[in-house]
Amino acid sequence: MAVDFPERVVHGGTGKRQQEKTRKTVLDFSASVNPYPPQFTWALDPECLEYYPDDSYAALKEQIAGVFHRRPEEICVGNGSIELIRVFCSVLFRDRARRKTFFCESPTFGEYDLSARIAGAVPTDKTRDAGLTFLCNPNNPTGRLLPQADVLTCLDTVHEHGSFLFCDEAFIELSDPQESVIDIRDPDLFVLRSLTKCFAVPGIRFGYGFGKPDLIEKIETVRPPWSVNAYAEAYAMEALRHMDDLAASRSAIEKERTLLIAELQDLGLHCAPTQVNYVLVECGRTIASLCEALAARGILVRDCTSFGLPTCIRIAVRTREENRKLIGALSACVH
Repeated sequence: MAVDFPERVVHGGTGKRQQEKTRKTVLDFSASVNPYPPQFTWALDPECLEYYPDDSYAALKEQIAGVFHRRPEEICVGNGSIELIRVFCSVLFRDRARRKTFFCESPTFGEYDLSARIAGAVPTDKTRDAGLTFLCNPNNPTGRLLPQADVLTCLDTVHEHGSFLFCDEAFIELSDPQESVIDIRDPDLFVLRSLTKCFAVPGIRFGYGFGKPDLIEKIETVRPPWSVNAYAEAYAMEALRHMDDLAASRSAIEKERTLLIAELQDLGLHCAPTQVNYVLVECGRTIASLCEALAARGILVRDCTSFGLPTCIRIAVRTREENRKLIGALSACVH
């Protein structure tokens, strides 16, 4: 008997795979990480590897609580933000009173749809019919940032329809954290964060989230034990002490993004308005051959076909020197 099972989501960040395949250096513009991360030293005491991590992650949650002025019991942690998306959906849709439907804007991050489907939910195109609404802010791949007032309007709508709002703020530290809803305590709101993007450490795999204590307790029960390893925990403990340093990152990204967009437009490409560290670029043609041509020159960009945008690419903002190499390769490929 055929089983309707969802397919895996396509992601960027394929630089390591490409380097192993070609044995050549590549510039990975498909992974949207901070090109100007805070610099600090950190170390893990090797003795920590002799023990299982504290699965309650009490010290780590205390650290997060101090930074964001939340209580430890309102905080969950996981092996990257995607693990928490999966676990959250499993918990929420286990509630028999919850409508097994969800709403996602389009285009947006594909893991919301996949995680909800895995949990047995089905999509709806009407927010009033959704048991869960996903909001990515800033949105991936468009780079659009909603003001906090607009997010709170979404939350009001959720209240009206007896739904729940999942707000993913994985990129907000590289955009404008003043627009965050991380300080909003609401029984129908869960806020997701990640260190991967803002500290440029995708290999660490560390995500964390905020919600009402009874929801957090369920998430921590469903989350696999010890899913945050000792290296990730040690790094996160130190990185959280440097959150204020991200102001310099945001300033540098904004300056470089402005220059990059101007150069892309000079090539005749259309850039969607963005307030984060990546740019959605309309190329006016299907882009498989363009991506292949760029890859042959050691440049990886995100093919947005999987977002339902077959004529678009997403380009991370990197350093000035790296962006010049991108523009040079693009110029050769689009003309």
